[in-house]
Amino acid sequence: MPGTLLHENPAEHEFPRLVAIWRSAVDATHDFLASGDRDAIERALIPDYFPAVHLVSAKLDGQTVGFSGVADGNLEMLFVDDAFRGRGVGGRLLAHAIAERGVRRVDVNEQNTQAVAFYDHAGFRVRDRSETDGAGRPYPILHLELVQ
Repeated sequence: MPGTLLHENPAEHEFPRLVAIWRSAVDATHDFLASGDRDAIERALIPDYFPAVHLVSAKLDGQTVGFSGVADGNLEMLFVDDAFRGRGVGGRLLAHAIAERGVRRVDVNEQNTQAVAFYDHAGFRVRDRSETDGAGRPYPILHLELVQ
């Protein structure tokens, strides 16, 4: 999207804003997620998840509104503040991850139908399915791969 600026490796002082974006996006799209699981994941973002990925933040009019995280060709996270969804920020983050970080795979909660449609539109197709998420919680995961 024009006007969206991407920043590699946001500084740690920006992490609380990324957590707020994550919470906004999850509250809008993950109604299937139990509140205890949501809170546990949120607490792990800064100490565990952010250091494990290459982060890119998206800024619109100087405000951070989204971010992505990539590790080993996998898109591990992509979240856009609910107030900014539908403006092309997610598509810009995804295109950057594909072009600059070699992303070819992403795992998505099967119950997050908006995300499933987003990745399908971008050319990702289901290659496998798991009954539980990576932590063994009862949230089915679709393993998607980019088809080109």
